[in-house]
Amino acid sequence: MSDEEELFSAVDALLEQAVRDPLPEPAERKRLREAAGLTQDQVAGALQTRREAVGNWEAGRTEPRPPKRAAYARLLEGLAARFPAPGPAGNTSTASAGPTATPARETASRTTAPHTAPAPAAAPRPAATSRPASASRRPGAKTATPGKTTAAVAVDPRFAHGPLAVIDVGTDRKVVAYCTGGLVLDVPAKSIPALVDWTLQEAKLGQPKLSGPGKDADPLLVLTESALERYGLPTTLTEEERLAGRLPEGHKVIKQLARAEWKLTKRGFGPWARIYRPAKGSERACVQLCIPSWHALDSRHWGTAAQLPPAELARVLGAYASRVLTPRGSTAVTGLELMTALHPPTRASAPHADGTRHSEHNPGSLGKDPVDPAPCEAPDGHPLLADLPRFHIRGPGEKLLEEAYDWARPMTDAECTLRHLVGIDVNMAFAAGANGLIVGLGAPTHVKAPVFDPKLPGSWLVDLSHVDLSRVKVGKDTWADLDAGLLPSPFTPKGERPDGPAWYATPTVAYAVELGYDVAPIEAYVRYDNGRYLDAWYQRLRDAYLATMADLGVGADLTPADFLAAMDGYQERDPQLAIVVSAIKATVKGGLGKLRERPRGEGWRPGEPWRALARPTWRPDIRAAVISRTRINLHRKIVKHAAFTGQYPVAILSDCVVYAANGESPLDFLPYRDGKPLPGGFKLGVNPGLVKHEGTQTVLWGEGVREQFNAPELNLARYIKDGTVTDADNGE
Repeated sequence: MSDEEELFSAVDALLEQAVRDPLPEPAERKRLREAAGLTQDQVAGALQTRREAVGNWEAGRTEPRPPKRAAYARLLEGLAARFPAPGPAGNTSTASAGPTATPARETASRTTAPHTAPAPAAAPRPAATSRPASASRRPGAKTATPGKTTAAVAVDPRFAHGPLAVIDVGTDRKVVAYCTGGLVLDVPAKSIPALVDWTLQEAKLGQPKLSGPGKDADPLLVLTESALERYGLPTTLTEEERLAGRLPEGHKVIKQLARAEWKLTKRGFGPWARIYRPAKGSERACVQLCIPSWHALDSRHWGTAAQLPPAELARVLGAYASRVLTPRGSTAVTGLELMTALHPPTRASAPHADGTRHSEHNPGSLGKDPVDPAPCEAPDGHPLLADLPRFHIRGPGEKLLEEAYDWARPMTDAECTLRHLVGIDVNMAFAAGANGLIVGLGAPTHVKAPVFDPKLPGSWLVDLSHVDLSRVKVGKDTWADLDAGLLPSPFTPKGERPDGPAWYATPTVAYAVELGYDVAPIEAYVRYDNGRYLDAWYQRLRDAYLATMADLGVGADLTPADFLAAMDGYQERDPQLAIVVSAIKATVKGGLGKLRERPRGEGWRPGEPWRALARPTWRPDIRAAVISRTRINLHRKIVKHAAFTGQYPVAILSDCVVYAANGESPLDFLPYRDGKPLPGGFKLGVNPGLVKHEGTQTVLWGEGVREQFNAPELNLARYIKDGTVTDADNGE
């Protein structure tokens, strides 16, 4: 074949491919993605390409090539079926209402149009009617940046009234449902079984799935104390019920549900109850209840949300649901559920010859079956360790110990001459540590004397005691001489230099190489089936955090000085949205913590399996990798800062670092030049991985509390925020 014929054959093949996998116009591609609430990063992750490539496809600058073209065509075809283009009259409108806007109150009926009433802070109750109608501001509409107008995203008609409702009873004894966007619906149900039926048949509550193969989020009902009384439930649990986490099986409401052929999950009727009937095909019949007065909303993460009036509580939970996920339990549970929602374990196969499909493994997910960890990754008491002597304590050579920093040192004489201690805190540090991280998807493989590969996730037994922090690489060919005595080791949570072989996650070993030192692993448990499983999870939580902070007046494009000013008192600008920020942060840490959930009572004994081990998302290796990378990211910035400024941290606690300085602001010691930070060092800003001001105290305060508790290495980072120190932690 001649060169010309070869070229023409290649072109003909492309033309044939284009016919087989037709794509909509570029603008329609973008509309479909946005209608589904997907980011370009999520699409890129699913298609294993770059975000820029997806942007080019939507702009019409380039076209996807096989085999990605077929997958992209399949995605768009599925989205087009779910989100058809607007008709001639148009069913999308412009909306400037985001969660910061005061939601309009709406009365729902077939004949009455929605109307605007006072803000929810006043909590007036509109007259409720018997049938819900569509709202003028639909829940799920794309959030607008304050002061800007954006096109609303098409709303799934099945969930026209949003993801959740707060059920309350007014002084007129009528039951109403406060939905997101200020919508209020009449609730005709006289019992809990009837309330479940109403929710599934009439309420139009729920949330579309976040991933093609996933499942729609079940509707969430939040029951106030008045609603609990109305439906025959206690407003508080007895001490026995609280410890059990549920009502007794003989409770009358549980009997009502059983008579109506509704079932409860194994956790029973507790603060987060799930009421369901077994699924028929793809049809689900499930409603989740949240009961704040039973401590469903942990005040450590949800602040005062449980005490809010119904409309305001609907706003808080609705903002969280629309930006993160409809809550499915604690923030930790929701964080874990978000991982699964973005990477469902299975998907439908391509059609068979007869048009039928079957369930198959979804690439990039953790699958539907749990996998055992490597022995070094297993926490104490795991069945894999059942043969160990009863009181055996595993050392670094037997146990992977990747945890966040808890390190402090005495101040030097020079630091004692300075006036202040300034704490800086890394925003969403563990989320940033998850971004772009390659983690194992399947079971580990044991390898003897492996060659270290920084791109291969796993656990490595290696001696890093030879890494000398007094001389390290801080660039490709740049070495720096440092005072190692003023730095924590990057290889241990307590900052102590290792004294022999120990188990480390891949990011920790890779950092030793980055610092300029050779490594020679003795053995390893590596995972050849791997991927960037947490990318979409990070992106959704990042977007939720940034959008909410922007609503609170803290934008991503502020100068350092403006950022510090914007952060000052940001929580008071909108206390409800400040609760959402807190819950988003807790979702990150809690979700990662759930990857290594420990036994929770239930009569467990060491060596026996516990409930969490049955989950495919019980993955201590992934948790260890994220923590390892987060700690290494922080140490890298500390080293860059020390090499450039000669300044060393006084204390580190997780993602908070304390420095001695002559001024009270981070700008008094962070090396900004012409508004630009030190490359690779600390940078002020709201984005995950950047830093904010945690707090400032005087050096005299620091020396005083250490003397008071007779603890020269008391971790001052623990108390730098407000200066309050108690004997709850004496530094030992």
